[in-house]
Amino acid sequence: MSKVRFSLAMSLDGYVAGPEQSLENPLGVGGMRLHDWAFPLAAFRREHGLEGGEVNASTPIVEETVVNVGAYVMGRNMFGGGTGPWPEEPWNGWWGDDPPYHTPVFVLTHHAREPLVMQGGTTFEFVTDGVEAALGQARAAAGGKDVVIAGGASVVRQALGAGLVDEVNVSLVPLLLGGGERLFDNLGDARPELEQIRAVDAPGVTHLKYRVLGPASG
Repeated sequence: MSKVRFSLAMSLDGYVAGPEQSLENPLGVGGMRLHDWAFPLAAFRREHGLEGGEVNASTPIVEETVVNVGAYVMGRNMFGGGTGPWPEEPWNGWWGDDPPYHTPVFVLTHHAREPLVMQGGTTFEFVTDGVEAALGQARAAAGGKDVVIAGGASVVRQALGAGLVDEVNVSLVPLLLGGGERLFDNLGDARPELEQIRAVDAPGVTHLKYRVLGPASG
């Protein structure tokens, strides 16, 4: 059965990006360290067209993130290119001519833009009417496979608040960023009830997996 899910690395104090995010430093000060556990892995390197790498307890977790994925959803900030209207020569993403998604990717933005067709099967579609519309289009494009919310935190919070997420995957890193973009801020009464279904200890990270049961009670 098709699921909407996300997998994000998070600091021990709850941040998925550090302070002072910018085009030059998209994950903010210290934010890149959230992924230090993943960069050496053969499974991570393979998805980015690189050879070699390590195998450890994180390997099946990383491999699982790309299994049965039919479409992605992400925010304008994750796609990049700054804020406001698209420039005359628009930003085409952080990933070069052959992004690692290989499926349709639906980008939430306030500014319309024609679809961007890239190599390797990735097409970026730009959605201006909210997270529910983006996820609806992604489900249709996924053809029964899963829809993955690639990030960032704002899109995840919007989807959680709308009750549209089925599975939560958090890779908890023993790092205190002290500021930046929190993953679970300001959910209020829209916070979901979660059931833990897995915990995996690995070098430099603990991988936690939850099933979303519905709105929190009480």
